[in-house]
Amino acid sequence: MAGTGTAHLRERDGEDLLLSVRNLVVEYDTGRAGKVHAVSDVSFDVRRGETLGVVGESGCGKSTVAKAVMQLPPPTSGEVRFKGVDLTGMSRRELRSVRRTVQMIFQDPISSLNPLRKVRHIVAEGLDVAGDRSRAEKHAMVDDMLSVVGLDPETAGDRRPHEFSGGQCQRISIARAMVVEPELVICDEPVSALDVSVQAQILNLLADMKDRYGLTLLFIAHDLAVVKNVSDRVMVMYLGKICEVAAPDQLYAQPMHPYTEALLSAIPEPDPDAEATEIALSGDLPSPIDPPSGCRFRTRCPRAESVCAEKEPQIREVRPEHFVACHFPAASDSDSV
Repeated sequence: MAGTGTAHLRERDGEDLLLSVRNLVVEYDTGRAGKVHAVSDVSFDVRRGETLGVVGESGCGKSTVAKAVMQLPPPTSGEVRFKGVDLTGMSRRELRSVRRTVQMIFQDPISSLNPLRKVRHIVAEGLDVAGDRSRAEKHAMVDDMLSVVGLDPETAGDRRPHEFSGGQCQRISIARAMVVEPELVICDEPVSALDVSVQAQILNLLADMKDRYGLTLLFIAHDLAVVKNVSDRVMVMYLGKICEVAAPDQLYAQPMHPYTEALLSAIPEPDPDAEATEIALSGDLPSPIDPPSGCRFRTRCPRAESVCAEKEPQIREVRPEHFVACHFPAASDSDSV
């Protein structure tokens, strides 16, 4: 499943690409245990105004990709081009100016906010760092953004994060990201720590913000049902590799990789009379310190054959705008590599 390749990249639309990631590698040295291969040769791109959803189970490298795009920390190797400029070679000072246009919303809304600072100061922090606004302008921009995210600036501005619910704290986090007028917002599982009813409110808010401000979103999640509703394109990851890329309707209607099939089968069926069709994967998730040879999914794959251990699959287009890294994709089982 998990493989490399660039067939899914849209070089022909280069002028329309806001974010272009090439051959991204993130490794962590653990000493005697060896290196953790968190992300291995991942490439993708995002058009202006598009939402790319990134999904996969815990440990697949989704959040690591998000942080590498932000250079928190910089990747081990590869390119992260934003508006045609490679961020990996920038100094801290240069990155500071870029981060006004690339913002991030974190998974845990409460721990991502400074508990000692008042909400007004938290939201204004990015404006303070930029230093190009007067005090009155910053105050007006903060009040306006708090109102946009559904908080009363008069009552919320002088309170601290512990006085708010998780959903309200995520609204504050969104206000903090949006007040500096970014072009790209990276959402790292922004609703996974929230109640289901609150999740819907935050997702609706993000959709409204995208339409209002013309945002481009990189949306990280492990909940495929959430990703389908917010994404223009979906990228499925497993153990630091890409396995499938397609539009959400196409991917969910006919997944072509066995891992994607298993993920989709685990989505709860709202009809109590519907027959359960969940696909149970055998075996444990391999260690990213010593990933399997060839296809990294082969140790859990029901279709695995000898070639899967010997040769890493390349991402290829098996249907129009539907890309898979698998030697034996579902729609073409008769094909082999």
